Amino acid sequence: MENAVSVTPAPRALATEAVHAGREDLAELGVHAPPLDLSTTYPSYDAAGEAARIDAFAATGARMDGPPVYARLDNPTTARFETALARLEGAESAVAFASGMAALTAVLLVRASMGLRHVVAVRPLYGCSDHLLNAGLLGTEVTWTDPAGIAEAIRPETGLVMVETPANPTLAEVDLRAVRHACGSVPLLVDNTFATPVLQRPVEHGARIVLHSATKYLGGHGDVMGGVVACDEEFARSLRQVRFATGGVLHPMAGYLLLRGLSTLPVRVRAASTTAADLARRLGADPRIARVHYPSVGGAMVSFEVYGDPRSVISAVRLITPAVSLGSVDSLIQHPASISHRIVAEGDRRSAGVSDRLLRMSVGLEDVEDLWRDLTEALSAQPVRTERAGVRESRRVGR
Repeated sequence: MENAVSVTPAPRALATEAVHAGREDLAELGVHAPPLDLSTTYPSYDAAGEAARIDAFAATGARMDGPPVYARLDNPTTARFETALARLEGAESAVAFASGMAALTAVLLVRASMGLRHVVAVRPLYGCSDHLLNAGLLGTEVTWTDPAGIAEAIRPETGLVMVETPANPTLAEVDLRAVRHACGSVPLLVDNTFATPVLQRPVEHGARIVLHSATKYLGGHGDVMGGVVACDEEFARSLRQVRFATGGVLHPMAGYLLLRGLSTLPVRVRAASTTAADLARRLGADPRIARVHYPSVGGAMVSFEVYGDPRSVISAVRLITPAVSLGSVDSLIQHPASISHRIVAEGDRRSAGVSDRLLRMSVGLEDVEDLWRDLTEALSAQPVRTERAGVRESRRVGR
């Protein structure tokens, strides 16, 4: 008998992974939709065996073999979402949490438990991430720097370098390969919430840790809150131990909705990105707009600065929803200095490029003409900036 030839499965496209990752066993189970497991506890008649499995988890943080024990340790539905997200990000593992902030907290606690409490970070970050680092609530100390200053800012006790690209809310971008080189042996954490793995996979550029507020594009419908960290399995084991100890677990219903959200993620992001790029071009040519921010990587986020009062735009939109958050199928707009970044000190906001006249728009799946009509009507009361002979000032669409 001839020796069997092992065949390595061909790599699958991102769109295919988004639909099938975490669901490979459904046909074997005889179902088409992923099952939803809402159990908080599970029966076990083998107390000695269960004790051994719990001891193994306490020692290693590895996922348990066999049936679940308790929902704070693991949940089969949430595990499907973790498997799928890790596949999309090109990481070994992923660990899900109750929110993006719970996920970031767990990362900081893992590093702090090793005596590495110092963080080097690049502004801007999401306002609450900035606050968590700057307030020292977890006993961390932060050094803020620009990308060029990362290497110099690193100390022996530095446990993490953190960047967000494109950044919230200015959409500023950093060169991830250059940043990773500057980190040396210090792990790089990249907040990939805005780009999603559809537009950017930080692991391919050397990042060890990829953070998502899953509430945003991964869920995609404004009806689920969660956070997730994609990373290597070694780091994931420590994250699972922190999650078990602190209780920041993702509810299985949220895990179910997030897995469902991943299946349409590439379609949603690409469609919304096309509309956002069109709106960015139109805004860039509008004399009522001082500056437009739209990242080179693309995406569905557009930020722009007006010459007048940005709050009048917020109060005048009708189709676009004036609300915090982003990544939903419907378009949202907000004033970062009043809401998402209000918690950041005014001087720090402005030095990071978050001006008082900046508006941040999350572009949804509506028709571009309807969105443009709503924007132009909301902008109707804005002044027009002119210079000599009524010539409009030049402005650019970019970073």
